[in-house]
Amino acid sequence: MNHLTIDIVSDIACPWCAIGYARLAQAMELLADEMTFDVRWHAFELNPDPTGDGQPILEALARKYGRTPAEMEAAQADMMGIAKGLGLNFSRMQERYTRNTFDGHRLVKWAAEYGKQTDMKLALFDAYFGHADNIADPAVLRSRAESIGLDGSEATEVLTSDRYGEAVREDEAYWQQAGVSAVPAFVLNRRYMVPGAQEPDTLVQYLRKAASAQGDS
Repeated sequence: MNHLTIDIVSDIACPWCAIGYARLAQAMELLADEMTFDVRWHAFELNPDPTGDGQPILEALARKYGRTPAEMEAAQADMMGIAKGLGLNFSRMQERYTRNTFDGHRLVKWAAEYGKQTDMKLALFDAYFGHADNIADPAVLRSRAESIGLDGSEATEVLTSDRYGEAVREDEAYWQQAGVSAVPAFVLNRRYMVPGAQEPDTLVQYLRKAASAQGDS
């Protein structure tokens, strides 16, 4: 049985990253009899400015992309429909504010020490898109860590220190230098990059291609 390493470069504040992983999970399930997977998450910040209280998401996106808030609301509604079909909770994604995700990325690094990196990432996706929580708030981050069985006190210790900060910065720099300028990006066996939130059937083809190349090497 083939084994693939999948490096996922993403941001907690990226809805397509949540959708992309849900589709990848379906693809991995379809290939469960053919191969095993090691999924590793890597940081990317869509809003690297840690200052301020955040802006309403529809206004911020309209300004960023030169569109009207109504157009952005329609685009977000389309994403909500896609997410619902994948079993994701995006019910409050239009109520969110822009947030810096650096501390969230630090918690994802910390959770990896306990084999719960994916659980932490998914919990933060749910907090932001399903509940419009302030994912820059240490209390929210602690609560989400506790929700997946991690120790809240240790989470607070991480958040009030600079632990994993350098690791996140190094992660961001590495993948930017590797050519990742948009997320999500899925890197298979450090050889093949699959950009965007591809459909499960397309991902199956990419995964099989990577596994075949691995066998030929």
